[in-house]
Amino acid sequence: MARLAVIATHPIQYYAPWFQHIVACTDIDLKVFYLWKPGGEGFFHPGFLQSICWDMPLLSGYAHEFVPNESRDPGTHHFRGLVNRRLRECVETFRPDAVLMTAYKFASTLAFLMRWDRSRVPLLFRGDSHRLLPDGGIRQQLRGFAITSIFRRFVALLYVGQANYRYFRQHGVPAECLHFAPHAVDNARFMAAAEPAQAEAAAWRRELGIAEANALIVFAGKFEEKKRPQDLLEAFLAAGLPGTDLLFVGAGPLEETLRASALGRADVHFAPLQNQSQMPRTYAAADLFVLPSYGPWETWGLAINEALCMGCPVVVSDHVGCAQDLVQPGANGLVFPAGDVPALEYSLRDALSDRGRLRRWGEEGRRIVARYSYAQTTAGLLAALRALGIPAEARA
Repeated sequence: MARLAVIATHPIQYYAPWFQHIVACTDIDLKVFYLWKPGGEGFFHPGFLQSICWDMPLLSGYAHEFVPNESRDPGTHHFRGLVNRRLRECVETFRPDAVLMTAYKFASTLAFLMRWDRSRVPLLFRGDSHRLLPDGGIRQQLRGFAITSIFRRFVALLYVGQANYRYFRQHGVPAECLHFAPHAVDNARFMAAAEPAQAEAAAWRRELGIAEANALIVFAGKFEEKKRPQDLLEAFLAAGLPGTDLLFVGAGPLEETLRASALGRADVHFAPLQNQSQMPRTYAAADLFVLPSYGPWETWGLAINEALCMGCPVVVSDHVGCAQDLVQPGANGLVFPAGDVPALEYSLRDALSDRGRLRRWGEEGRRIVARYSYAQTTAGLLAALRALGIPAEARA
C-alpha cells in the first residue's frame, strides 16, 4: 500500500471530495497536511469582501493534520501568510512513499521544497497555471526562469488540462513526467441534484421577478476586476435581447458599480453569494452561464464544470483555462476574445438566437464534463505513482 502525503494550503470545497474519493476508491494510505486553519465561522475572502463558511463537509472521509501556522497574518493572500516551521517534521513522521504538493508560492512550501530529501522520497506537483497571455517583458522572463528551476525539483507533475500541459512543457518539464489529472467537481452530486434543482430554480426565479418564459443569463462568482462582470453587463445592455434577463450571483468590490450601472433596469437582477448546497439551483435557473474573465488568474474556472454538470450551456473568454478542454464552440457553448465587449455581445446574441439549440448544447456539455471526474483525476495520480515504481491501484 502506497503512503501518500499531500501538502495543501487549507480545506477547499473542490479538493476535499477528491481526497475522499482517493481513500474510498484506491489502496492509497493518504494523509493531507493543511497549512492554514480558517476560523470556526469560516474565513474572510477578499474577493467576496465577506466571511465564508461552506455548508459541505471538508474534513471527513480522509486523514488530515493542521500544521501549526506561525504567520502574523495567516491566509493565502500573501507570501508569508503560511509560515509552518514544523511542516517537514510532520510529513516525515507520516513516513510517506511520495509527497504531492498543490502549491509552492508561499514561505512554507518553498522552504519545504528546498529542504526535502528528494532522493529518498519523491515529490509530485499538481498545478493549473497557464500562459494564455503573451510574456510580459524581462521581469516575467526572470520569474519564468525561477519557476523552471522549481519544477525541476519534482519527478512527476499532474496537469489539469491542455493549457496547463503547455505551461509545464514551456518550463522544460519532459512529456514523460506529465500525467493527466483534470480539474473536476463532484459530478455525481451535481447531476443527482439536477431534477430537484429545477423546481427550486423555478421558485427562485419567481422570487427574483424573472418571467417564466424569459431566457436567463447568469454570472456567479466574485464581483472583481479580473472576473470582468462589468464586461458582461455592458454587452448585455448593448445587445438589447428581448425576453432575456441577466442575473449576477455573488459579491465583491464591484457590486456597487454594477448596481449603479444597472439602476432602473427591470431585466438585471442581483442575488447574494450562494453556498455549495445552493449552487445546483443557481445553474438550473440559467439558460446560459457566462464567465468573461480577463488575465492569467482564471487558471481553470471550476464554475464551468458545475454549470456543464447541470446541463447549462456556457460562454467563456479565451483567458479561462478550461476553455480548450470543456468548451467546444457551437457544440456546448462559445468562446470569445477576453476583454472584447462587442465580441461578447455577439456571443450572447448568437447563443440565445435558438433556444432549441441551446438545450442541445446543454446536453452535449454534460457528456463532455463527464470525462472530467474525480475518477479520471485519481487515475492520473495512480499513473504517476506507478511510473515512480510506487505500487498503487484502484479498488475493483
